[in-house]
Amino acid sequence: MALSTLPAWAQSGPFDGGWRLEPGASSLQFQSIKNGSTIETSSFATMSGEIAPDGAATMTVLLDSVDTKVDLRNVRMRFLFFETFQFPEAKVSTRIDPAMVADLATVRRKTVDLPFTLSMHGVTRDLTASVALTLIGGDLIAVSTAEPINLQVADFNLMEGLEKLQEAADVTIVPSSTVSFDLIFRRGEQSTPVQTVAAAAKPASAALEPQGNFDLEACTGRFEILSRTGNIYFKPGSARLDNASTPLLDSVYDIISRCPGLRIQIAGHTDSIGSASANQSLSERRAASVVEFLTGKGLDRNRMISVGLGEAQPVADNDTDAGRSRNRRIEFSVADS
Repeated sequence: MALSTLPAWAQSGPFDGGWRLEPGASSLQFQSIKNGSTIETSSFATMSGEIAPDGAATMTVLLDSVDTKVDLRNVRMRFLFFETFQFPEAKVSTRIDPAMVADLATVRRKTVDLPFTLSMHGVTRDLTASVALTLIGGDLIAVSTAEPINLQVADFNLMEGLEKLQEAADVTIVPSSTVSFDLIFRRGEQSTPVQTVAAAAKPASAALEPQGNFDLEACTGRFEILSRTGNIYFKPGSARLDNASTPLLDSVYDIISRCPGLRIQIAGHTDSIGSASANQSLSERRAASVVEFLTGKGLDRNRMISVGLGEAQPVADNDTDAGRSRNRRIEFSVADS
């Protein structure tokens, strides 16, 4: 590194002018362990961030950009684990004391313990990370994990999502993950908002849901995953959709829209409380309510078939509250020709 690049750092505040994240030169990964010993590394492809002149630093990660290198595994992570239709982003915030890095122009690299706040899935936690700061030049700084950060699934209310993920993939997953990152910040321009970054990103590099229509395999896989979410709600004993169902049903609409030529079966299921005939009727009306919602958004009603299966096909024990909750569900599938 040429000494001529350092005067701007040494003669002014370390973060004067602000710094923005260079997403193309940065990486964020997490590791998980399944079936006791298999380690899998996944990443996020779309993020934005900045360091303000006073050292306040923020980073936003688009959770829909989770990249496991397998399409349907990505979809499971979005819908079943992160529930991105309701919680689309993770946000990190911290403050780097300018005095802490005033000597970086001289030492060039140092490791600090940095408190930070992570907000994800509706939960905010205060954590600390060991972070290496490296001054690459007068206008570039690298921020990376000196040690992986351990996150507990339960701390972010993600245990239910983990259980859905395990059942869908037929694996066991350790309920914690280690996170590491290598981030590059450049002095100058303000950070591009994450929504703009996401819109401009190419699916091949951003791991976002690909544009255009899906083939039969992709449609079938997505309907199976949507059926496991459990995020379609009705008033007790009623076929009236709760407003909390809207985020997921908006995603259902998008996916069905991109499966042209297919007829979709929407099936209602109930628990075993009440008479079998009443449950049969309720399941039929609930499935019809979902069709009505999707028709209202613009889907052709002739592309959808609603059926009610009552209490006949439970997926869990009706003797427990948790089991009954799982049995009250809406399932999506490609209808038989």
